[in-house]
Amino acid sequence: MSRQQILDAIPHRDPFLLVDEILEWTDDRIVCIKTFSGREDFFAGHYPGFPLVPGVLLCEAAMQCGAVLLSRHLAGAENKVPVATRMNDVRFKRMVRPGEALRMEVTLTERLADAFFLTARVTVDGKVAVRFQFACTAAERP
Repeated sequence: MSRQQILDAIPHRDPFLLVDEILEWTDDRIVCIKTFSGREDFFAGHYPGFPLVPGVLLCEAAMQCGAVLLSRHLAGAENKVPVATRMNDVRFKRMVRPGEALRMEVTLTERLADAFFLTARVTVDGKVAVRFQFACTAAERP
């Protein structure tokens, strides 16, 4: 799917847009790809000589993938945007280096009005890098 579909779905923009491509997208599941080039500014200090993608950015990338998923559920409500409200049971399992492609799978497990409950699984070469549960709400845009 095109980059424009991603830009149409969520408000994130470069340099903080962390979804490169959508591979699959149904009403309750999405699979996206992100590859960090190694030229991103944060690698200069995380860690010099041994660059690693910060865990918080792995989580953020997966939550952006989830926001794209939720855009279907918020269609017709252009004044609303998904905003993360919590993360649970975060498990980091593998370091991620520049140039490695993240495969982010996010599933919508429950919806209660404007509250959405999701699970995320981020893998690299078939091995889990991080998995967690998170929740979002549909917030009013300013």
